[in-house]
Amino acid sequence: MKGIEHDGKRILVVNLDGTLYAWDGTCTHEEYDLSMGFLTGDSVTCALHLSRFNLLTGEAVNPPAEKPLGKHQVKIANGDILVEVA
Repeated sequence: MKGIEHDGKRILVVNLDGTLYAWDGTCTHEEYDLSMGFLTGDSVTCALHLSRFNLLTGEAVNPPAEKPLGKHQVKIANGDILVEVA
């Protein structure tokens, strides 16, 4: 799990069993940096209020967060991880 920032937008990149996922890297509850949270299996838990998000779907699965994370496309080119940011 690695947090990056591009033009003021936080992105969370996660390798789950060899598959890369990229999500908005800010908790949808209180806008806390999810890269500071805890990775457990296929979910990340926000360190601020313990909201948990499924990293396969982006769904908020533990309150207080209710909104899902936004997803970004990921690809590997020449050994580099590229994330599409809208």
